[in-house]
Amino acid sequence: MQVTSKLSVHRVLACLTLLMIGTALRWSGDQRMTPELLWELGRLGGAALSGDGNRVAYTVRRYELAENKGASTLFVKDIGSGETRALLEDWPSIANVQFAPSLFGERIFFTGFSASTSEKRSQAWSLNPTDGGLVQVTDFDGSVGNLKVSPTGKHLAFTAGVKLDATVNELYEDLPLADARIIDSLMYRHWNAWHDYKYSHIHAAPIDSTGKAGEAIDLMEGWKVNCPVPPFGGAEQYNWAPDGRQIAFTAKDVERWAESTDSSVYLIDIETPKERLNFTLGQPGYDNDPVFSPDGKSLAYHSMERASFESDRNRIMVLDRRSQKTHDATRGLDQMAHGATWMPDSEGLLFTSEYRGTNQIFHIPAAGGEATQVTRGRFNWSLVDIFPDGEHALVSFKSMIRPSELAVLSLSDGSTSTITDVNGEIFSRLELPRVEERWVEATDGKRIHCWVIYPPDFDAGEKWPLLTYCQGGPQGQIGQWFSYRWNFHLMAANGYVVVAPNRRGLPGFGREWNDQISGDWGGQAMQDLLSATDSMLGEAYTDNERTAAIGASFGGYSVYWLMGNHEKRFKTMIAHCGVFNLESMYGSTEELFFVNWDLGGPYWKGDDVKKDYDRFSPHRFVGEWDTPLLVIHGEKDFRVPVTQGMEAFTAAQVKGVPSRFLYYPNEGHWVQQPQNGVLWHRVFFDWLGRACKSDG
Repeated sequence: MQVTSKLSVHRVLACLTLLMIGTALRWSGDQRMTPELLWELGRLGGAALSGDGNRVAYTVRRYELAENKGASTLFVKDIGSGETRALLEDWPSIANVQFAPSLFGERIFFTGFSASTSEKRSQAWSLNPTDGGLVQVTDFDGSVGNLKVSPTGKHLAFTAGVKLDATVNELYEDLPLADARIIDSLMYRHWNAWHDYKYSHIHAAPIDSTGKAGEAIDLMEGWKVNCPVPPFGGAEQYNWAPDGRQIAFTAKDVERWAESTDSSVYLIDIETPKERLNFTLGQPGYDNDPVFSPDGKSLAYHSMERASFESDRNRIMVLDRRSQKTHDATRGLDQMAHGATWMPDSEGLLFTSEYRGTNQIFHIPAAGGEATQVTRGRFNWSLVDIFPDGEHALVSFKSMIRPSELAVLSLSDGSTSTITDVNGEIFSRLELPRVEERWVEATDGKRIHCWVIYPPDFDAGEKWPLLTYCQGGPQGQIGQWFSYRWNFHLMAANGYVVVAPNRRGLPGFGREWNDQISGDWGGQAMQDLLSATDSMLGEAYTDNERTAAIGASFGGYSVYWLMGNHEKRFKTMIAHCGVFNLESMYGSTEELFFVNWDLGGPYWKGDDVKKDYDRFSPHRFVGEWDTPLLVIHGEKDFRVPVTQGMEAFTAAQVKGVPSRFLYYPNEGHWVQQPQNGVLWHRVFFDWLGRACKSDG
């Protein structure tokens, strides 16, 4: 399948307009980005479009560093007049924002709780967008999430935890103080939490004449599965049919959960929820995110073909509900598809896809055919919703320089109009880095796409320290994202040139490039990182005596591997939540399907698998370690358990290698608390500065 783009003068001007948001006033400010300033930035949250397309509701979250917490504000913007009003302010939690019909006219529905609420239970609320009138819709015993009001406005659905497993104290009632777990299968802990004996179930409730919810019914009663599928599934994993009677949803009902990606798409009627129809029976990979066409005749969902491969090509499958026949609308498309959204006429879909170091929006006919690129430019675009006219879309966009804003996108020519400026005042004061693309020849003759980020005051006539950023995933594109941890803007603002290679294994460059890392962790991907580094070391402006390799997760694995194989290229290294020992990692991680696919199975499977473990495991190369190393790890990281970091730190200490361990007892794979985040950056830059900053 070919991908075409509609490039026009209007689109070019639109891209330039958006680019100005990230680059305007480059020299008008006299400040640089700092770790503290990162936490002053407003963070655009959920957004929704009104039924008539005239209003947008969205949230912005801001943090108080001294208080170590954040609060959200809900805004409504009139697109025609540009008027913006804050309808709710300083709520600890606001999520699942949506416009939906009600007996009293269209309302904004959402989940959350206010600062004045004594019980911090997230509930469903409705809000009058005209006068701000607020109604609490649910009063559920626990918290509710992933709210979806039916298209008719007569029912709402939400997810909530349902306890189905017994604790040891319930099994042995005479031992109320016993503190233990009895574990009979895997997945007893996942991502950053232990199994809490509950399962996330979809519930449905009628909305009465007062606008409040009646008794909620568990649509998955007694079923020990979750919707959404943990750890990252959200509200996209289920949707109402246009008739407001049926729900399509995602669940993973398999015996060996830890070793399988076989999630399925089910259909239920809210009146007879026990009668479940599995649309994807016999499809062994991920099937998820079902969405009905507006005319109700079709159902689209995402699907991965290969069993246990979590990074397989993500397709858009379309089911004809009458004939029960399914086809791949993206057949022949050599890239991923995410967030499939129907056009109002039910004839086509929009989706986002990684594309050459960016995320772009594409259109494809529902029947299949040529995909057309709609957006352009050095941004990560995300689709929020499509306007009723079918000619425009509400989108968000971000870059390495600046976080997300909302815009209206023309689907005919790609022109855009930005409708928010959440952080304009702060950015007007900043000197901004410069971002450039760079293509580097790999050791096998292929070309590696890299992003290079330069300090605001970069002068090619001077010498600059170099950071080689090693991406995680291992299949996760280095796109135009604005990270609050691995923030390239902040690194450049501290005087570093950063090279970020889209090495082998990263999407956006075709399936072959994406798949090549599986079974080859310490192979070509590592050579790609070294090739990108060598290309930068060849520049006159790079100070070869001030160089560092940095990364997290698989990027942390890359750092540990480079520690024993970099041949004196780097003067210091930083690994966050990295894999150090492949054998002990296999025995302590949770999602075994990942390591089974990427490493060929458990290390005892056979001689060939054991050979790969030996040649790719960083711990095998500790004898070559002599480079200073900062290890960062969180206790609640169950994907890459904290013992991986401890093993690496122990090895460095015993070897006499200068090393430091930044340990977080209450963080997981990611660092999420404000003051922990600032601490992370302070330790990060302090460590880099010891080897990479000049005496002056």
